[in-house]
Amino acid sequence: MLLKNATIYDGIHAEPIQGDLAIREGKIAAVGGEIAPLPGEEIMDVTGRRVYPGFIDAHSHLGLDNYGMGFEGHDYNEIGDILSSQLRAIDSFNPQDTAIHMALEGGVTTVGTGPGSANVLGGTFIAVKTWGSCVDDMIVRTPVAMKCAFGENPKRCYKDKGNCARMTTAANLRNALFKAREYMERKEAAGEDVLKRPAFDMKLEALIPVLKGEIPLKAHAHRADDICTAIRIAKEFGVKLTLEHCTEGHLIADKVAASGAPVAVGPTLTNASKIELVNKTFDTPGILAKAGCQVSIITDAPVIPQQYLPLCAGLAVKAGMDPFAALQAITINPAKHLGIADRVGSLEVGKDGDVVIADEDVMVSDTRVLTVFLNGQRVVG
Repeated sequence: MLLKNATIYDGIHAEPIQGDLAIREGKIAAVGGEIAPLPGEEIMDVTGRRVYPGFIDAHSHLGLDNYGMGFEGHDYNEIGDILSSQLRAIDSFNPQDTAIHMALEGGVTTVGTGPGSANVLGGTFIAVKTWGSCVDDMIVRTPVAMKCAFGENPKRCYKDKGNCARMTTAANLRNALFKAREYMERKEAAGEDVLKRPAFDMKLEALIPVLKGEIPLKAHAHRADDICTAIRIAKEFGVKLTLEHCTEGHLIADKVAASGAPVAVGPTLTNASKIELVNKTFDTPGILAKAGCQVSIITDAPVIPQQYLPLCAGLAVKAGMDPFAALQAITINPAKHLGIADRVGSLEVGKDGDVVIADEDVMVSDTRVLTVFLNGQRVVG
């Protein structure tokens, strides 16, 4: 497919590129200028249209909530086990979830999806494309992170099971990491001698990639003190960290920036449904971006329907966020957040052919997504 006469917002350069864009063999083959078509190549004139990278949400529960199914479709929290690091989102993801195609129609081509925040440790997230009939064929990367949670959710869900204070939540996480570190060290010391290895423990085994820095802790934290606790524990164990929700991040923007942790802000287009959300504002992503943070904007779908991700970026712009920073917050930044920026997040040669064509600025509410390509295949429009 050769897109002619495009206005290209590539996610890397602040100013749009005028020219053509070629998608060949499922990849971006050329961007900008006049590109000669190959023999037999389909040509699409997109004069007056805007061309974007496929949008990416770094924090969602898409495919694990199951649209329209109520509690029966709830597949993203194991409410009987506060430390469930052994769980894998790939085993709950339903490609037939109606919300996945709705996301695709909104231009969202990749999501980081996984367990909720009921548990101190909830299991691993995956990065998937929003098209396919089997999750194994939709995967971009698995796992991308280990979910952990601070604040009100673990307290509320486990208040009758010995976890009714923030310090208990922190202690539970530390205890799991201490045990996993000892387990890992004993395994390494045993080498090939199976008789000296510790008894297999799936929960501790799942934490080894965190301790080795292969995946980060994906820390659900709304309140400023919870954000600081997440940063503190990550430093104690020398592990990577991403800050999820970061609702009060604007109150401690210097601390968040100094941590170096990528931040995923949202869901903001919601009511303040619990006490830790009273300072929720669309100002947050812009303030954190100006402080030097790598900011992604998220829906936490189904909290906000996945297809409204670009609208959330637009509302951040309305609150003062730089428009280019907001575009990056739903393209290249979440790709970096999920560790998949080598494949998606921008319109650069060699990356996956995930392309969105819209009639106007996609962050404006009345803009229509006209066509979506995923892996070079036209799947919408």
